Amino acid sequence: MEEVDVEPPVTVSTGSAAGKHLGFAWGPGDILVYETLYKASGMCSPFIHEVRKDEDIYSPILRKLFNESHHIFVGLQTIREDLPSKNKKPQFVSISKNYRSVIRACMEELQQVAGVSILLAIELIWNLCEVLFIDAAPAGSLLLHLLDWVRLHKADVDEKARDVLQSESPAEHESYWDVVLGYVLQGRLEEARQMLVKQASLHPAARNMFKLMDTLLSKMPFYNPSGTQTLTEFDVKWRHWHEEVDRCLQDNSFASNQHLEAICKILVGDEDTLLEHKDLLSTWYHFLVTRLLFCHPTVKPTELHYYAQSCLTMFLDSRSAPEPLDSILLAAFEFDIHQVIKDCSIALNNWWFVAHLTDLLDHCKLLQSHNLHFGSNLREFLLLEYASGLFTHHSLWQLAVDYFDHCPEFGRVYLELQIERVPLDTERKALKVLRICEQRQMSEQVRSICKIMAMRALRNNRLGSALSWSIRAKDAAFATLISERFLQDYCAKGTFSDLDLIDNLGPAMLLSDRLTFLGKYREFHKLYGEKRFREAAKLLLSLMTAKIAPRSFWMTLLTDALPLLEQKEVSFQDTFDLQKHTCVSLQEEDIEVTKVELLRLALARNLAMAIVKEGTVEA
Repeated sequence: MEEVDVEPPVTVSTGSAAGKHLGFAWGPGDILVYETLYKASGMCSPFIHEVRKDEDIYSPILRKLFNESHHIFVGLQTIREDLPSKNKKPQFVSISKNYRSVIRACMEELQQVAGVSILLAIELIWNLCEVLFIDAAPAGSLLLHLLDWVRLHKADVDEKARDVLQSESPAEHESYWDVVLGYVLQGRLEEARQMLVKQASLHPAARNMFKLMDTLLSKMPFYNPSGTQTLTEFDVKWRHWHEEVDRCLQDNSFASNQHLEAICKILVGDEDTLLEHKDLLSTWYHFLVTRLLFCHPTVKPTELHYYAQSCLTMFLDSRSAPEPLDSILLAAFEFDIHQVIKDCSIALNNWWFVAHLTDLLDHCKLLQSHNLHFGSNLREFLLLEYASGLFTHHSLWQLAVDYFDHCPEFGRVYLELQIERVPLDTERKALKVLRICEQRQMSEQVRSICKIMAMRALRNNRLGSALSWSIRAKDAAFATLISERFLQDYCAKGTFSDLDLIDNLGPAMLLSDRLTFLGKYREFHKLYGEKRFREAAKLLLSLMTAKIAPRSFWMTLLTDALPLLEQKEVSFQDTFDLQKHTCVSLQEEDIEVTKVELLRLALARNLAMAIVKEGTVEA
C-alpha cells in the first residue's frame, strides 16, 4: 500500500527536446506547467503522456473527513487566548485526538471499500506530532507514548494472534513464535507470558526454563507517571533488572531453546538480534521504539534525534534511500516542526493535513517565530490554500468560508475573490451565497449576485423574482426597467402579476420613481376595489401631480380618472383638481382626437354634476 507519494504531486507529461519534459501540478481549480527532468514510464507513445488529477481525496468517504474536521477546527478557534498555557494543553491534546479519531473512522470505512490511501500515513504522522509537540511528554512518559504509537500502527501481530489462538493447537501453529516475539518487541509482556504458558505445557522437561523467562518478563519495570516513584528510582530498578537478564544470557540459561534465547537477547537490547527480526518490526521507527524500550527507557526528548537517525541508518539497506514518510518522521524526531510541515506539503496529495496540524500547533504557540516573506504567516498561508481548494468542490465550498473567516490578514480578500466564482446554479444556492455575503457586509458581492440573478429571472420572464433581486441589490436602474415591464404587462393584460410582491414593497418602493409609481398605482387599484373612492381619487391625483408615471401610461391614468369623477364620495374640489390635471395632460399628450373629445365631454358633464351637487349641499 502506498502511504505517501514518492514524488511531489507531479503528473508527468509530454516529452521535449534536450532531455527536458513538462510536469503538471494540480492546484485549486488550476494547472501549473513547468519543466522537469522526470520522464513518464509505461506510456504507449513517446510524445503523449497521461495527465490526470488525483481524485482520491475527494471521494464521498473523505468528504466526511472534511465535514467533521471542520467542526473541530471551528471549536478550536473559540479557545480563549488569555487562558494560561498549562490550562489549555489538555484541551489541545483532546482536540488532536478528535482529529485523529475522524481520520481513523474514515480509514475504517475506506478499508471496507478499497485501499486506505494516504490516511494511514497521515494518522501516523499526526499521532507522533501529538506525542512530541502537543502533549510534549517528558522523559519516562515519552517512551510509554511512543509504545502506544507503535502498537496502534502495527496491528498485524493481533491478527496473527487471533489465527494462532483459534487453531486446534496454538503452541504448534507456524506463527506461534512470531506472535510471542511480536508481543515482546512491542513491550506487551503480559500477553507474551500468556502465550508462553501454552508452549510450556507441551514441554514439561523445559518447565524451569519457561518459568525463568516468565519471571524475567514479569519483573521488567515500566515507568508510572502517576505513581510515587521518581524517574531516577525507576532507572535504578530498571538497571538491576537489565543486569539480571544479562546474567541469564551469559549463563546460557536459554541456550537449549533458540526462541527463548532470542527473547532474552531482545530483552537486553541486542541490536543484531533485533535486526534479525526486521520482518516482525517491519519499520525503522518500530525498531527505534523497541531499542529505546530495552536500552534507553528514560530517553529525553532532546536525545531522540540521535537514536532515530542511527536506527534509520541501521535498519535501511545501504542501497535504498529513505522514503518521504521516513524523512517526515525523522524531522519530527529532530523536533523540526517546519521541516515536517514542508515535507508533508510536498509528499501528501492534499492541504487538509498540513492546514489543520499547523493551525493546532500555532494555537499551541509552537510556530510564533516563523513568518513568511510574502506577508501571511505559515498557519494562514496553509489555511488559505486548503480553503481555496474546497471552493472548487460543488458541496464543500461552504466549509471554506469559516476557514477564510479565521485568517485575519488575507482571509477576507480570498473570500471575496472565491465567492464570485461559485456557480449560482439555483436560486437556493444563490440565497446561500448571498446570506454569507450579507453576514460579512460584502456589499459589492451582494450587488453582483443580485444583479446576476435578476438578469437571469428577467430573461426567463419571471418579473417578480427579477424585481425582488433588483431590490435586494439596491439597483435603481434595473428596478426601473423591471417596473416598466410590469406596467407594460398591465397595459397588455389589464391585470398585475406577482401581486404579493407588489402589495408588500413597503419602503423598498422608494428605490426608484418608477418602482414608487408601480407600488402606488397598485395601491390605487386596491382602494378602488374596496370602494374607498375619495382616497383613491386623492392618490390618483398625487400620482398625476408628481409626474412619476411614464408618458406612455398617462392615457391609462386619465381613463382611470373618469369613473372617479362620477362617484358621490368625490368632492367638487377633488373633481376640479382631477379635471384641471386631466386637461393639462390632454394638452401635453399626443393621443387620438376621438379619445380626446370623449374625455372632454366626460369632464364637462362631470364638472356640471359636481357644481350642481356642491350648490345643493350649500343650499
